[in-house]
Amino acid sequence: MAFGMTDDYPEQIKSLRAKLGLTQVALAERLGVSFPTVNRWENGKSRPSQLSWQAILDLSKEEGDDEHVEPATVAEPEPPPYTAEPPLLDFTAKPDVVRVLVEGERLSFGHLANPTFATEISSIDPLPHQRIAVYDRMLQHARLRFLLADDAGAGKTIMTGLYVREMLSRRLLSRVLIVPPAGLVGNWQRELQVLFNLPFRIVTGQDAKNGNPFAGPGSDRVIISVDTLAGERVLARLAEDAVEPYELVVFDEAHKLASDRSNDFRIRRTSRYKLAEALAGVYTGDKGWSLPWHAHHLLLLTATPHMGKDYPYYALWRLLEPDVLTTFEAFEHFPPERRQHYFIRRTKEEMVRLDGQPLYPIRQCDTLGFQLSAGEVGEQRLYDETTEYLRHVYNKAKVLNQSAARLAMGVFQRRLASSTYALLCSFKRRLGKLDQIIEDIQAGRLTIEQLLTLQRRIKEDDDVFESKAADEESTNEGVEENEAAEDTLLHGVIAESLAELLAEREQVVALRNLAQHVYDAGVESKFDRLREVITDSRYVQEKMLIFTEHRDTMDFLVRRLGGMGYAGHIAQIHGGMHFTERQEQIERFRLPAAEGGARLMVCTDAAAEGVNLQFCWIMVNYDIPWNPARLEQRMGRIHRYGQKHDPVCIVNLVAPATREGQVLKRLLDKLEKIRKQLKSDKVFDSIGRVFVGVSIKDYMERALRDGAEAVAEELDGQLTKEQVKAIEERERRLYGDGGDVKRELPRLREGIEHETFFRLLPGYVRRFVESAAPQVGIDVDGDLGATFQLVPARKGAADPLFEAMDAYPPTMSRHLSVQRPDDRQSCIWMHPGEPVFERFRELVRQRLGRDALRGAVFVDPTADKPYLFHLARLTVVRKADPEIADLAHEETVVCRLVGVRQTEGADIAVCPVEHLLLLRGGEGLPPQAQ
Repeated sequence: MAFGMTDDYPEQIKSLRAKLGLTQVALAERLGVSFPTVNRWENGKSRPSQLSWQAILDLSKEEGDDEHVEPATVAEPEPPPYTAEPPLLDFTAKPDVVRVLVEGERLSFGHLANPTFATEISSIDPLPHQRIAVYDRMLQHARLRFLLADDAGAGKTIMTGLYVREMLSRRLLSRVLIVPPAGLVGNWQRELQVLFNLPFRIVTGQDAKNGNPFAGPGSDRVIISVDTLAGERVLARLAEDAVEPYELVVFDEAHKLASDRSNDFRIRRTSRYKLAEALAGVYTGDKGWSLPWHAHHLLLLTATPHMGKDYPYYALWRLLEPDVLTTFEAFEHFPPERRQHYFIRRTKEEMVRLDGQPLYPIRQCDTLGFQLSAGEVGEQRLYDETTEYLRHVYNKAKVLNQSAARLAMGVFQRRLASSTYALLCSFKRRLGKLDQIIEDIQAGRLTIEQLLTLQRRIKEDDDVFESKAADEESTNEGVEENEAAEDTLLHGVIAESLAELLAEREQVVALRNLAQHVYDAGVESKFDRLREVITDSRYVQEKMLIFTEHRDTMDFLVRRLGGMGYAGHIAQIHGGMHFTERQEQIERFRLPAAEGGARLMVCTDAAAEGVNLQFCWIMVNYDIPWNPARLEQRMGRIHRYGQKHDPVCIVNLVAPATREGQVLKRLLDKLEKIRKQLKSDKVFDSIGRVFVGVSIKDYMERALRDGAEAVAEELDGQLTKEQVKAIEERERRLYGDGGDVKRELPRLREGIEHETFFRLLPGYVRRFVESAAPQVGIDVDGDLGATFQLVPARKGAADPLFEAMDAYPPTMSRHLSVQRPDDRQSCIWMHPGEPVFERFRELVRQRLGRDALRGAVFVDPTADKPYLFHLARLTVVRKADPEIADLAHEETVVCRLVGVRQTEGADIAVCPVEHLLLLRGGEGLPPQAQ
């Protein structure tokens, strides 16, 4: 059988396996890879690396294929595996063997040489505030119970990744559970993999049906959404005996772990909070929410720890120290100096670069107006007639105290301000609801009394746009929560008789027909304004992010932009997408236009949280959300850590002649005015807190009933620079001093300069690979200063590396580097903690370890008498005490690599581990000298 790496490689592998009479499992064992790897090859899901393909070729030749018969090659026998029983200590090993083994161990304890070792082996350059949080605060705790509450966009994922990397390097952590909202699951997996080379497995509800995803191989590093984990079946899996405790649990967006206290002092704990209690070790007596273990380390991440209420803020602290902060009153008396051990918060203004320059660029907001088209089939007529319909229903609903109809009209009012197409779609859906109700009444399936009862079941909370921020929305079977909610709200009617229902139906039919005519005419004044922005000479070469609240409007925009010639250059995100689809769209938007990337990203508010687009600096609000928190979240997509353009431009499209537009323009103009008065962007980060308890939606409803001018004037008074300052002062008193990052810059700069003398990468890693490879039968093919390959010098020598390499794309497996690459996709960066390097290091230990334990002779020109140098791995473990919940499991307190120098007379002294690197091998010395 003639083998060649062609596109039919799956069939070639299947053919070879059939010829050998092997199962996929058996073939995997012969090749030294895992069963899933062979399965992926045969299904065409991944391609074998060059080393794996060579092993397949070798296996084919062994079968006597005449076309490939070569002189027989006998693989060198593997040395006996390393065992606990050491060989005789006779100092007959080669010095180079001992030196290589010691160097491999030393590199795996890189933090002992460089205390900030994770910064060396990660694809990041941490900012001052990130270094302070991780190295000055978090790593100083033997038991981490911490609330990391920096402003949005500060890089909390990066700080978490740095902490995990350092703890893994120190052998103080092995199992990590990360629990974010569903929309952030993919983002967490990607950033930890790309930035820290930390592979995490995403667990779904289906995984819990098929087995226990928290036990066995692949369970040590898991990401699972908070709502999935709070499900009864999944939580039960976490409680099974086979599950080893997770030492670290991370809750992202921790403010959603809601627990509140009502006026009658009743505590309302959500299922999310009960889950957090179970993992944090809070005893509640609720057997349905209990685990046989709890996390030793707990990290809570949020940019909004205090949402205007004191008790939910206390509830977060209770998770950190449940035995100390047993009551709200205990928390009130918790000293500020003690709080600093558990908490850190830095505002955007406090975060700076190492040179002292601001980290975040200025936000420049422009509100652009447009005029509705006039005429018999014009937008102005559609607006006027729709508004008249809304006013009639609003007024009657107020008289009858029927909130359901009022909520239904809120749907139309929002969509009226969004796009003609979105309004048309809602009229069609409204007509469908009315037809169904009328048909049910006429058929006797529904009475007017029953209809009125159904109306009372429609609640204010059903208006998702009003009651939830974007990151609080869920998705069910591809439908955004706000879409499902609108479907419910459109059932709301004010009719008290069949005749009134028929009359409303006639009115809705007329409005639908008018909307259809306006849409068919192709005139959309707002879109024309958007086109001006897109084609503006200042922006024509730039990427642009376009937000809308409604998927119908998003679909309209994608069609119209495609008609402008942008087809193939538009990315899009909506709540119905799986996180992998979202990531594909983000990567398409990230790619430069010259390389086939998208210039425009059109999305709903599903992209307003957990989507990082700091490579784009222009954002257009095609419609303005009435929930201030959503506006704040949208800005955070591009105004965040990593944004290099100054300023960031936010463009708002508003029709100032409409009632809604008049109110929104007044609000947006006031925000910009305060920004200039304060000479700070702080106002944009305070919108949600300023309007706590204030409903802009109510102002919009009143604008229809009472006129826009008076309402806009009143809303103007709700937002003042004094309020913004007061919020800042209140938060300073509440959170304390987050630490002046600028004050710490001289110390940090000195420390970073000092670190350069202790760096291990790339020099020591290069030296290790260069020295170790020949000793285990592997050649380095290429340039160690650039990229290279590891190829077998003897048959089978490199086989143990196959599986680690096959985890990467085939193109990368042919390009290894010991230097951090600029393009992470161009090669495999070998370093401690990286799978290929770790497999190579383990291979060296297995093949040379037993021989190295014999010891070797070295020459120390500075010594005046002989001595022994020992290398020991010391681990201090606290024993488990089943009687005490917090001590129920063993805990590694410290794990170190220690060098010891022993002279005659048994005198010993601690010696640097790298001491051996300074000695010369004793080869060639006469026996008496040894």
